[in-house]
Amino acid sequence: MNQVQIVEVSPRDGLQNESRLVSTEDKATLVRRCLDAGVRRVEVTAFAHPERVPQMADAEAVLAEVRDDPRLTSIGLVLNRRGLDRAIAAGCDEITAVVVVSDGLALRNQGVDTAAQVAAWQAMADDARSAGLATTVILAAAFGCPFDGEVSTERVLEVARGVLDGGPDELAIADTIGVGVPAQVRSIVSGLRALDAQIPLRAHFHNTRNTGYANALAAVESGVSVLDASAGGIGGCPFAPGATGNIGTEDLLYLLHRSGYATAPDGGRLDAESLAATGTWISGVLGLPQAPAQLGRAGLFPRPVAK
Repeated sequence: MNQVQIVEVSPRDGLQNESRLVSTEDKATLVRRCLDAGVRRVEVTAFAHPERVPQMADAEAVLAEVRDDPRLTSIGLVLNRRGLDRAIAAGCDEITAVVVVSDGLALRNQGVDTAAQVAAWQAMADDARSAGLATTVILAAAFGCPFDGEVSTERVLEVARGVLDGGPDELAIADTIGVGVPAQVRSIVSGLRALDAQIPLRAHFHNTRNTGYANALAAVESGVSVLDASAGGIGGCPFAPGATGNIGTEDLLYLLHRSGYATAPDGGRLDAESLAATGTWISGVLGLPQAPAQLGRAGLFPRPVAK
């Protein structure tokens, strides 16, 4: 089987845009439930300014609750040097640094343009590696911007060149507002492969316009080996109008497993039913009438045989 690694992002991207604050205990429980289902890389939190992202104000406390679990490779999202320093002090295993491809969203998201974000990443890269952290840079708004409109593949590749100069361990592309289609995915991935044939590629899709799962399949068929997903399909970007709807981990697993992909580190499958139950649980914690993802309602096919 071809292998696709899943990064569970519900504790960060799933929660950060929700108005109902989730307790540190429930966030830690969410991480542990995902680990119980077989996930190993989890984006536990974001080291963002608490006034801008109140849901992430307890970043250090959440990480302290889960970081000693031997199953966990913990990821912290960072936007700047201050965020990196906090991630190092908190004991993260990895960081994901954000570079927004479009200036419009870059300025609203981080207060500086894309070029300044690339420079900030390059300035942080050596310190992150010296601290023993694995590094990913995620190219946000790579498929379209709510303020600047269309984002060309050429623009994505231009920004990627600067990012690759900093030597990240992994490069990610994100459809921050859920406007991408498979043709864009194939074009961007092909272009990135021409820039660097070896770097692992990761992708982060939202299902805002019901294209997220098609984009995910197009990505792995094009050579992406890591996909982000959120249990229950909860969450989205707090700074992009209308940017709701991460692809649901359980629904993505159904698609990948039925398409012949392995998702567990041992070459097997992550537990889609368990993640569906987690999606239902966390949606209840958030006060949602039901999880946005579908598998928790529709169930697996074929139905598991009772033992």
